Amino acid sequence: MPSDTPSSFSAQDALVAAMVGLSASDENVTTKELLSISRMVDTLPIFDGYDHDRLRTIGQTVFDLFTEEDGLDALFGLMRDALPASLRETAYALCCDVAAADGHAFQAELQFLLELRHELEIDRLHAAAIERGSAARHRRLPADD
Repeated sequence: MPSDTPSSFSAQDALVAAMVGLSASDENVTTKELLSISRMVDTLPIFDGYDHDRLRTIGQTVFDLFTEEDGLDALFGLMRDALPASLRETAYALCCDVAAADGHAFQAELQFLLELRHELEIDRLHAAAIERGSAARHRRLPADD
């Protein structure tokens, strides 16, 4: 792990790290994804009192970890250590919303979600319900012909 990487995350840091990790997993962080992350941090009750200055630090930590050979495993370890069981599905739901933010999920994002589900021990049925809810929230109107 890089020397400036925090040795631990708060639960809120872990949620942010999960969202940034999902966004960065396809090596193409989109503006829509960043806006989605920012909007969730600004509005969701789970982030009440969160220091917004931490966003840059946590984002950089995730990017630094992604350059390491076992960085993804280290990221998942930091998240597991920081997230109580009651917030693991929250992390998954936030990531699903980020994946849906730009209208489609790329294979790398789907793989990240699969690994996150496994690492955070989220039941497959619960994950499917979370994914379905996220897809419904981010559905677009059909284009006029």
